[in-house]
Amino acid sequence: MTPEEKIVQLGLALPPSPSPLANYVPYRLVGNVLYLSGQGPRRADGSMSKGRLGRDMTVEVAYEEARITGLNLLAVAKSALGELSRIEAVVKLLGMVNAEPDFGDHPKVINGCSDLFVAVLGEAGRHARSAVGMGSLPNGIPVEIEAIMLVK
Repeated sequence: MTPEEKIVQLGLALPPSPSPLANYVPYRLVGNVLYLSGQGPRRADGSMSKGRLGRDMTVEVAYEEARITGLNLLAVAKSALGELSRIEAVVKLLGMVNAEPDFGDHPKVINGCSDLFVAVLGEAGRHARSAVGMGSLPNGIPVEIEAIMLVK
């Protein structure tokens, strides 16, 4: 089963690849390493939720926001590679969570993306990861995630 078929099996849909919001490119392929710019939880209609963990958003809601962000990362990877089966391994994720200073469940939030990658890519989706809190994120989004992938 292809990763694209697994996405459908999960009841999800790969959105169109998001366009950059500023002066950068969504990805850079250097040899067999794909660097994906940070993505947020942009929905297919272009809308994004706003929220800060520990103040106005729960971990459960933010987990879903990280999952949506993971779908956006996969959409960019597909745009770069043509098919997700070219991903040999997700090497590293950097997950940033818009959080109050006393919030401490950043890993539980970023698990939304990590769990999606493993469900879609299997062992190739397992990765090294950092999950950190930020004082703010662009446009007040609750989560931003960037990725580095090894390509076949």
